[in-house]
Formats: sequence, C-alpha cells, structure tokens
Amino acid sequence: MQPPPLQGRALSRRLSLIALAASLLAPLPSYAINWLILQGTEPPKSTNTFRPWGFVQLEYQSTDGTKLQAGPWQGQPMFANLIGPQKTESSEWLIKRARVGARGLVPELPAFNYALAIDAGINAATENATPIQLIDASLTYSFNPALRLRAGQFKTPGSDEGMQPAFRLNYVNTSQVVNQLVNETFFDGDGTAPNTSNQPNGARSVYHDIGIQLFGVLPVGGEQWEHTYAVMVGNGNGITRPDNNAYKDLYLYWSTERILGGKGGKRDGLKVYGWWQQGMRTLTGAGAGNYLRTRYGGGAVLRHKRYRLSGELIRAEGMIANGTDGGAVPGSLDNAGNRIASYNLLPDGEANGWYLEGGFNILPTLQLDLRFDQLNRGTESRDTERRFNTWTLGLQYRIDKRWRLMANYQWQDAEAPRLPKDDVPNRILDGLDNLVALQIQAVF
Repeated sequence: MQPPPLQGRALSRRLSLIALAASLLAPLPSYAINWLILQGTEPPKSTNTFRPWGFVQLEYQSTDGTKLQAGPWQGQPMFANLIGPQKTESSEWLIKRARVGARGLVPELPAFNYALAIDAGINAATENATPIQLIDASLTYSFNPALRLRAGQFKTPGSDEGMQPAFRLNYVNTSQVVNQLVNETFFDGDGTAPNTSNQPNGARSVYHDIGIQLFGVLPVGGEQWEHTYAVMVGNGNGITRPDNNAYKDLYLYWSTERILGGKGGKRDGLKVYGWWQQGMRTLTGAGAGNYLRTRYGGGAVLRHKRYRLSGELIRAEGMIANGTDGGAVPGSLDNAGNRIASYNLLPDGEANGWYLEGGFNILPTLQLDLRFDQLNRGTESRDTERRFNTWTLGLQYRIDKRWRLMANYQWQDAEAPRLPKDDVPNRILDGLDNLVALQIQAVF
C-alpha cells in the first residue's frame, strides 16, 4: 500500500508546533558548532556579509584492473574495478572537486544569512549532469539559536559521514554503506528492460535536497551540553531540478553532545545521534510505479585531544541500487552478442550496514586513520544478497592550514553469502580488487 503524499496544511501545523516549542525554551545557549549548524549559519556577533571560500582536490586512484572471471561478460572489464565517477579506467588522475562558494549575512538584514557553492570537479554531482554544478543555494532566518528556518538547496540532516564537509573528510572515499545507501542515484527504470543500459537520469544527491528545514540547538543542560534537532521537508529528486511527483520527503534528526573542550570544527566532545528519512520515488521506465524509500540510522562520535572514534548503523528499505548485470560496464554487449548490461535497482529491496573508524594524531601534522565498513545489500533474498567488507588504512599530512596530503589503501572483499562459493556471482565477486587512493587538497 502506498502512503498518501504529505499534506501541506497538516504538515505546516506540525512544523509550527515544533518551532513554537523550540523557541520557548529560553534562555538560549552561546554559539556551539556541529556539522548541522556549521554549514549554512553564521556565528553570533558576525558582521561579515561576504565570506568567499573554496578548495581543490586532485586525486589519483588505482586498482589492478582485474577482468570479470565468470558470467556472460567474462573477460570484459569489471565495473567495480574501474575508477569513478566516469568508470572508464582502472587507474586515473582527476580533479575530484573544484568548489568555490560564498556565505555571510544578508546586508541590512542581519537575521538572514545565505550560503552559495558551485563545483566544477569530476565527481558524483557533475557526472550525468553539467560540468559546473550548483551545490548549495540556501537562505536561513535565525529567530534565535534554538529556532532557525532554512530554505533552498542544502545538505540534508542524516548520516554523520554524509553531513561532513567534503574538505573535512578523513578518507578519500566514503564508506560503502553510506555511499550506496545514503548518497542516492536516480534512475528512470529498475534495469529489467532488455537492450538498455538504464543509465542514471542525473547527478547523484551528494546528500543534498531542495526544501525547507526547521533546526536549532536547544538550551538544555548548560553550556557543556548541546542538543540539536532538525525537521526537513524536501523534493527527494536530487539537486538543481524540480520534483517529479506529488510526494515530499521527510527528514528527522536529533543529536546530543557532551562538549569536552575546544571550538569550531576541531571541538572535542562525545556525540550520539539518530536520523530518519522517507519519501516516494517514481519510476517511469521498466518497473514503472511509486515506491517508498526509507533510510534511518544512528551512531556516536568521540573526539578528544589526539584521538577520534566514530561508528554508525544504517538500514535501508526500498530503492536499493543493485550493481550491474554480471558485474559488467553498463552498455556493454555480452560475449554471445545477445544482451546489453544495465544498472539495476531493487525498488522493494532491503539493505543494512555499519562502519567503525578512528584516528590518532601521531604528530601535530600527521594523522593515522583506520576504518572498517560492511554493507549487506539485497538482504530480502538469497539470490540478491551481497556482502561488502572494506578495510581502509589512511595517513593525512597537513603541510599547513591550506594544504593537505592524504594516502589510503582499501582492502575490499565481496561475496554472495547465501550462495555456493562456486556459483557465478561469487566467482565474479572474487575478482574485486583492492584500491590505492591519493589526494592533494588546497583550501582557500
């Protein structure tokens, strides 16, 4: 059964009640930064009306380029061993991100602040879209720190890894579970139509949506505690394009943090959080219809002096991206000349996963990072279930405040856990390569 679309008046009344309750919780706390507040709001007493910023990331990534070891496309390139987002080579240099933006207070209207950003890199936001992509375009009105209203295109409240700014990420690549389950890819069909590659119909979400959001920090427990909430309603159809159905996505977020010291993006603290997202997706090609997409999760983050430790659990229901036919490059013809490989989608599928990671500052300029993440995809059926385990070892070297070097090595393993080891899916997955990733970043 499909749920009805969110009704405007009823939803507005609910959001108004939440806003009223938040605004009545005075006295208000001093400004304290977390990822939700950091991106798109200005600190108290700020008089800046124009703060330009930007960063460039040059990357090299490489696998062994192992070919498919079984199946109808045996001997052809294995899609998972090619470097994204273009997926044409197994070893590649690219300008991953070239992002510039501006933020600040609206002149003569200090209660309003804006955030703008565009990207000209080769990444999930520009692939299958335009070479220069609008990433952020939002306007925020601050009634007080406990009650803010944001409208436009901006990062959605959700996974902690997904909410981090791209230039603050501790690894070259995000975890498999966050990348595949939260960073949404949009299709017209489910991939079952013959002789079509079912290519994505636009940019990936890059954890953004177009909509409105109520959010703030509640003044409960004193200055050493920070309780952050967000309620957002969005289109659920990606960036820089209109909605494609009558339904809206609902996003909910809550975090509680015990502040241990410091300030800004380097603040020490222990944070626990939870989030939930749900909306309808409409397919117009193969498998046409409306399908419910739900994502939810929770986790914890500890930052204290030289140490960092974080973990997150994520579950997904509906609209699960399900790889490609035979692990082949979409659009390629099988060896018999009978079938074109396509992207696949599980409209009613299920998935789950988690990651645990940590970092240690060996020196003030040198950081060691280690992450394990697991993705269990297509768990509703023994035939569709795939398990991906990835270990990532990383080093970060900060040359100065503007320049950073990062090196990662990923040990990657995948299997169809409920199928025999000698079945074709497992023979294909045995060919998944490890990956080397290097990144040079300049921030200005």
